[in-house]
Amino acid sequence: MFSKILVANRGEIARRVIRTARSMGIPTAAVYSEADARSLHVRSADEAVCIGAPPASQSYIDIAKVLGAVRSTGADAVHPGYGFLSENAEFARALEAEGRAFIGPPSSAIEAMGDKIASKKLALEAGVSTVPGYIGEIGDAGKAAEIARDIGFPVMIKASAGGGGKGMRIAWDEAGIGSGYDAARREAASSFGDDRILVEKFVVDPRHIEFQILADGRGNCIHLNERECSIQRRHQKVVEEAPSPFLDEETRRAMGEQAVALAKAVGYRSAGTVEFIVDANRDFYFLEMNTRLQVEHPVTELVTGIDLVEQMIRIAAGEALSFRQEDVRANGWAIESRICAEDPFRGFLPSTGRISKYSPPKERADEAAAVRNDTGVFEGGEISIHYDSMIAKLCSWGPDRNGALETMRSALDNFVIDGVKSNIPFLSAVMDRPNFVSGDFTTSFIDEEFPGGFTGADLDDRTIRLLAACAASMHRFCEVRRSRISGRMSNHSRRVGDDWTVTIAGGAHRVHVKADRYGAVVRFEDGEEIRVASGWRPGQPKAVLEVGDRTICVRLSQITGGFRFSYRGALLDALVRTPRQAELVGRMAPKPPRDDAKELRSPMPGLIVSIDVSAGDEVVEGQVLCKVEAMKMENALAAERNGVVKSVLLEQGSAVSVDEVILTFE
Repeated sequence: MFSKILVANRGEIARRVIRTARSMGIPTAAVYSEADARSLHVRSADEAVCIGAPPASQSYIDIAKVLGAVRSTGADAVHPGYGFLSENAEFARALEAEGRAFIGPPSSAIEAMGDKIASKKLALEAGVSTVPGYIGEIGDAGKAAEIARDIGFPVMIKASAGGGGKGMRIAWDEAGIGSGYDAARREAASSFGDDRILVEKFVVDPRHIEFQILADGRGNCIHLNERECSIQRRHQKVVEEAPSPFLDEETRRAMGEQAVALAKAVGYRSAGTVEFIVDANRDFYFLEMNTRLQVEHPVTELVTGIDLVEQMIRIAAGEALSFRQEDVRANGWAIESRICAEDPFRGFLPSTGRISKYSPPKERADEAAAVRNDTGVFEGGEISIHYDSMIAKLCSWGPDRNGALETMRSALDNFVIDGVKSNIPFLSAVMDRPNFVSGDFTTSFIDEEFPGGFTGADLDDRTIRLLAACAASMHRFCEVRRSRISGRMSNHSRRVGDDWTVTIAGGAHRVHVKADRYGAVVRFEDGEEIRVASGWRPGQPKAVLEVGDRTICVRLSQITGGFRFSYRGALLDALVRTPRQAELVGRMAPKPPRDDAKELRSPMPGLIVSIDVSAGDEVVEGQVLCKVEAMKMENALAAERNGVVKSVLLEQGSAVSVDEVILTFE
């Protein structure tokens, strides 16, 4: 077994590898960029080495610097995690030349399967069903358009190297080829250092289902069943689960057999994933093979009880698999939600900055349920523009899918993140969507369920009323507390009334609050009385309340005159006023919105990739004005109306903050 493992990665996956290595009694060394000096993975390892500046190209994917860290720490093995150098054949060969073990597949397998062009050729030779497309490198947008016409639209334009949704665009017609080709190439070059592009048929309304495989160096290869990864945004997985609610046993067996056949054909060793797209008839096609550990590997671990990182380490050390295909058993159901630093209410724009509050749900594991949270952040830490937006991977397990769903809903309710925006409200909304609950969805789920973007979940009238009762009870408690503090300072405390008007979700509820030492009874105009009890205190960002016959866990912040609630995907302001205050507010004119017609502001922090107009240019609605890159994803900012550019305030390569003015119009 190895004497020391260097983990060539950062964040939650670095901590994940370190955790298993420690359980095996193996010391670890971490690498980190200057931006990650205070990170959790640095603290978790037995030692750590700084390898460069924040940009990944100057640190985490600089092979020479990582090799320097291997030498200086004396590590005899390297685990690459996922992303960065995990699928870099040159890095694997360099380690072999150094006499160090690469905890992953042979460089030949990385080269063959990590390249989507080569992998499709090998899949065909191995008898694996593949998606129709052009198997070869494409030199320019003109060639891509020619191929697309032959294949038939829509087509997928995608990077030959890498994955994770980067360097991928769908072209529905010939007009989408040019911009899609250029954007995919730039993202591919930025993320993987390889701008080669391929084009293949885009299967409409598919499901994305992948098979986890394990192969040792002694000819043994098995699969650990499938993961459903169809809930995606911009080809980036958002929610994953195991098993798939769609597959039947016959299809599962056939897909597993093809996954193993492909792995054997390429001489695979270690953990890997064979990805398929599956149509409505359960016909399946090979998509790609990821020659690394997947982000979503925890759901497989939760249902099989097999530690994939441990297996990777043992295989790299020359051990044979200790179990066979027939030994693999699936127990229950597991779901993973990717918690990301992005604002779902603003088109999922990246959110960077300091995390002022980080309070995840408690982890647990018993016969009834399990909650697992793999994370690399901490309260007071920074979310940087230099890396992806992942905050945590929140996983739930239950004896069946409904149990896993309910555990996930509760875990999301209990997850508090402040200082940066997160996609938790969106994930909560997904968990309650009927098509997701029933398992009737495809990779188009998000576009179909939220066609105009995410604006928050719609709560039923009963839930709104219960939240109104919560707001009234909590607000009165705050007022009583405030009056007592004021009274101690002035020897005169004011009386807090019992009658209030709660404005929430566009409606006004007149209530009477009768408080006691254990809570309050809130009586509505129609005579219904709802009892509210809670141990919440002002300033706490989460409240667990017994409201009537329900338990509600709500994230909240106090605002002037009430609360901002975040609950099950809805973001609601609950304003609590005296009857007289409510009457006067009703007479006030609404505040006019800010007029941004003369300015283009950046909706996110990031780097200016390109400025596509100059002062004096006439622009039309929908025309791309500039492109901003944040967290390795490129975002085009377009004109909202016709006009003339007055001035350009920033240039290509400039750092830009959220709401910073990039250019102005006449």
